[in-house]
Amino acid sequence: MAEQTLKAYCHDLVDFNAFCANLGVSPENAEEEDLRLFIGDMSLESKAALSINRALSTLRGFYRYLVRFGYRKDNPAESVRNVRAPRNIPIFLWEDEMAEFASLPQKQGILWAARDQALILVLYTAGLRIGEALALQLGDIKADYHEARVIGKGDKERTVFFSEEGRQAILAYLPERAAKLHKDSDVEVDELFISMRGRPLSTVGAWWIITEYAKTSKNHQNVHPHSLRHSYATHLINNGCDIRVVQELLGHKNLSTTQVYTHTNIEHLKDVYKNAHPHGRHSRFNPSGQQTDGGVDEEGLLGEKKMRSEKNE
Repeated sequence: MAEQTLKAYCHDLVDFNAFCANLGVSPENAEEEDLRLFIGDMSLESKAALSINRALSTLRGFYRYLVRFGYRKDNPAESVRNVRAPRNIPIFLWEDEMAEFASLPQKQGILWAARDQALILVLYTAGLRIGEALALQLGDIKADYHEARVIGKGDKERTVFFSEEGRQAILAYLPERAAKLHKDSDVEVDELFISMRGRPLSTVGAWWIITEYAKTSKNHQNVHPHSLRHSYATHLINNGCDIRVVQELLGHKNLSTTQVYTHTNIEHLKDVYKNAHPHGRHSRFNPSGQQTDGGVDEEGLLGEKKMRSEKNE
């Protein structure tokens, strides 16, 4: 289990313990109604649906433990249903935008260009989570630098692949990495990505690097490390890759997690339709091919004049 996941579970239990103290009950003896009050309190605090559902998952696990070892007979969290979470379309870049973003380190020259371009292309061309990329060690990468072994969520191992651009970026970075370690570090570092001080690159550091480049371009200001993984999956789906293959490449346990990228493609198709189809563009068009002066014709086409009047209401 990832360290960040453990921290999140601990945080949930600490919050629940404090809530129970205010109720005057112990967490071990809390009942279903107490849990519902806790969830309601989180909602009043405007906690995200995903955070609320994670807290419920934490409590289910906590009470399963108590039942298993005989501390209580029932699990009050089992009957409390998850709240409905909105399905947000992930932030991603189209292929030409991704190519532009990957070129920013060489163009901007603001940080460590070779490392940063390698980081961007490893995240994108292999579809890695930021934690997976930062945990990547030299020994995990095959000798030809086209593929690597990564350990994902739930300690699940999978093989990922680098494009030729990604491979070349890694090869360009490695001599600079070696020189940096020889000059500034007195310890052996196995991780592929290192900081300017010759230490393993941290998650905070990697986020900062990606967002600093995003700030330099008005077209990419919302980009973060996970956007590159989203872009990877979106491009695979849009180019016809089977969704179960994408699921395997991403290391998703459930297919439903991967299916969000099919919705991304649908949203793109909607935009194409709105921009290209005469009805989508609200153009003055009728089935006979004649240009009209607006209004609603016999076929029910919405005219430009009515659209304008409705906007003014």
